[in-house]
Amino acid sequence: MKPLAACRLYTFVDTAYLHGRDPVSVAAALCDGGSDLIQLRAKGLPESEVLQLARALAPVLRDAQVGLVINDHPEIAMEVGAPWVHLGQEDFFDAGHQHVGELPCKRAGCRIGLSTHAPDQCSRAVAAGADYVAIGPVFATGTKPSARPVTVDYVQWARDHVSIPWFAIGGINLETVDAVVEAGARSICVVSAILNTRDVAAACREFRNRLPA
Repeated sequence: MKPLAACRLYTFVDTAYLHGRDPVSVAAALCDGGSDLIQLRAKGLPESEVLQLARALAPVLRDAQVGLVINDHPEIAMEVGAPWVHLGQEDFFDAGHQHVGELPCKRAGCRIGLSTHAPDQCSRAVAAGADYVAIGPVFATGTKPSARPVTVDYVQWARDHVSIPWFAIGGINLETVDAVVEAGARSICVVSAILNTRDVAAACREFRNRLPA
């Protein structure tokens, strides 16, 4: 698995965008296309189903040397041996946590990513020991339709102020990716612009070609 600082393309197996496809096949295509990290996002599914999905994906990503990120379920990450957990502001700070070291999954060896939507949230996440932060949503996105876009201004701020690895996220597609890179992003998260294509691996390669080495 690549060092986090060398990870450029962070993709998703998001159950809202599978369109009837087998999640393991989608994960394999994401790996083939050059994903460095893949998050399992399964909003609204029972925990037992998320666990089942995680168990199916874990060996595929392990064999491909791609990091598996479990969204929202630290205990599932621990159970399947996933190296990464991603949490939103509401799942971390709003739940009363102040430092990632408080989380059992962190003590068990998982690394933690946190969502941030403004400079003050980002600074707080870094101080809380996050291993990486997500910067966004940069543009309007159907993945989180109620979230206010932070624009490339936040990307530029992250470029100048964030010393840990960070990923721009939200509404990034082949029409917007160049603006995000020009604003200073070296690493991006892409959800629907890859998962809504017929050839997931080819879509990943297109994005990789637009990212810095």
